[in-house]
Amino acid sequence: MLFDPRSVAVVGASENPQKWGYWLATGALTGRGRRSVHLVNRRGGRLRGVPFLPSLGALPGPTEHVVVAVPPGQVHGTVVEGLAAGARCFTVITSGGATADEERELAALITGHGARLLGPNCMGVVDTCSELRLSWGDFPTGDVGLVSQSGNLALEIGRLLARSGQGFSRFVSLGNQRDIDAADAIEALIAHEPTRVIAAYVEDFRDGRRLVGVLTAARQAGKPVLLMTVGRSEASGRAAASHTGALITARATVAAACREAGALLLDSAGELVDTAVALLSPALPAGPKVAVAGDSGGQGALAADALAVHGLSVPPLPPAVSDILAACLPPGSVPGNPVDLAGAGEADLANYARVADALLFGSGADAVLLTGYFGDYATANPAQVAHECAVARRMAESARASGATLVVHTMARDTPALAVLREQGIPVLERIEHASAALANALRWTTLVPRPAIELPNPAGDAIPDGGYETMRALLRSYGLTFPKTAFVTTADEAARSARRIGYPLVLKAMGLAHKTEAGGVALDLRDEGALRTAFARMRSATGVAGYAVEAMTRPPHAVELIAGVRRDPAFGLVAMAGIGGTTAELLGDTALALAPLTDEGARELLLSLRHAPLLTGWRGAPAVDLDAAAAAIAALARSAVEHPELSEIEINPLLVHPGGAVALDAHGVLAG
Repeated sequence: MLFDPRSVAVVGASENPQKWGYWLATGALTGRGRRSVHLVNRRGGRLRGVPFLPSLGALPGPTEHVVVAVPPGQVHGTVVEGLAAGARCFTVITSGGATADEERELAALITGHGARLLGPNCMGVVDTCSELRLSWGDFPTGDVGLVSQSGNLALEIGRLLARSGQGFSRFVSLGNQRDIDAADAIEALIAHEPTRVIAAYVEDFRDGRRLVGVLTAARQAGKPVLLMTVGRSEASGRAAASHTGALITARATVAAACREAGALLLDSAGELVDTAVALLSPALPAGPKVAVAGDSGGQGALAADALAVHGLSVPPLPPAVSDILAACLPPGSVPGNPVDLAGAGEADLANYARVADALLFGSGADAVLLTGYFGDYATANPAQVAHECAVARRMAESARASGATLVVHTMARDTPALAVLREQGIPVLERIEHASAALANALRWTTLVPRPAIELPNPAGDAIPDGGYETMRALLRSYGLTFPKTAFVTTADEAARSARRIGYPLVLKAMGLAHKTEAGGVALDLRDEGALRTAFARMRSATGVAGYAVEAMTRPPHAVELIAGVRRDPAFGLVAMAGIGGTTAELLGDTALALAPLTDEGARELLLSLRHAPLLTGWRGAPAVDLDAAAAAIAALARSAVEHPELSEIEINPLLVHPGGAVALDAHGVLAG
């Protein structure tokens, strides 16, 4: 009913091209050969020979899909009238004039009658396969299904796709998502055979866990999902009460969700389109090896550098391939990778195809990147059009037959030869950094493996009364985490008595402070009672807190400080974080995220993905830390948060990991609400 209704009614149709109602009505009329289209405007009128009816009640029969483009005050009445006319789907373009509660009431009215709502405040819906165009703007036909909360971004993506020889299979403008949301729309695209790549721009994720399930289903169906969102700014963490709050940002959470589902999170409309085109090519790269052929040594060298930035390699060529290339190149050329064509293409355009054949079939590379001038020869010499197009066709055929990926970077634009390449599905890009990124993203998608879903455990019976260290220490010890010997005290005399029992050296910590070090709430390596009493007096004066912890000083050799935390995200639920910790945790910002709960193996992968992971595996001759103990501690921390929904946040900083195990030196929790 949303994408291929038997009948459509546009309420608010207009004869005026300056109004939305005109473009919605015009678009709807393009599908008259497939469905009945009714235009409604109570003032009357006519568009392209179709008269405007005064109301939905005047329709000759039931209508399945009603498009609402009327003033805000008329939306509710239009919906009531549409339901009475048998409508099963409403696309509400109208924005403003209603509160969030009023929009939710409108959605409840529609869904209560068994119908669906797209919007309000949306730009409409397009299905190029079913001739449904209920929107404003140009939507070129192609293989990309787009779900977007931004209408103008959709138009930008459409223009970029058109320049790349691609377009849309479907477009869904989500608007305020009062009923149909991103997960619903993506789910529909998974089942839509003409959609080969799914693109989405989402700001409000609603039920993030459900969306992860849908993204995983897309991956299992072999359909790449390319996602964009917002949330890079520091403002996301300004109000955070802990290191964990500052380090788990909105965008980082979405990135973790994408990794777990096997989707790609991208940064811009251009990157999305370049990646989509690469994923639609005849073959995807099976590995990181790239053979490069350039019209000049400089272009080839810059291409190799751009590929290296994205983790791709440009390995030496086999001797047999070098021998084949030598026959195509000018005398004295030494074939290598990158291949410097050195004018061979100008001498004979067919050399482009010969070089491409040698690299595609014999180099052992996973992809071939052609960089330079190809595609522009006929611009200066129109007599070469047929020859250049024939060479382009041969290269595309070779790419298809070889099973290797071919990407072309060229300074040309929109020439006949490039049109041939694009028609054959060969990605053609104007900037070498974009070509390299597209190749790398295509490889990333082929190597992403969704994480198996873990069943959420039931909540624990006893709720945690507070998030203080004493309470959190007891909780986490019950989950198997190790802490130093500790006593909780309120006076210097109690501290001294506890110290005699624990033994020196000691640590004294003030309780109830989120950032103890900055507040003067931590004293380390206290070696006798005098030092303890002096530190106690100084700390009480500086902080004014009532409670303190006296703790055994723990200094195992070759230890690394980690931070581990879990935070409850409004859309995605609990998110686990591990990173390099201590007082420099936020400065370094070296963290990795995953949706909680997670297995010990998942926690281990999280640790090994850190930039500073070599510190954990043995840096400059140091022994490796006990990664199994560290992973088990992080997985247990995540499990404790899942089983205690009264906590919105929980953190260990630092978690001291060393060759003999892992010990938590501090813990802090935040109660929900």
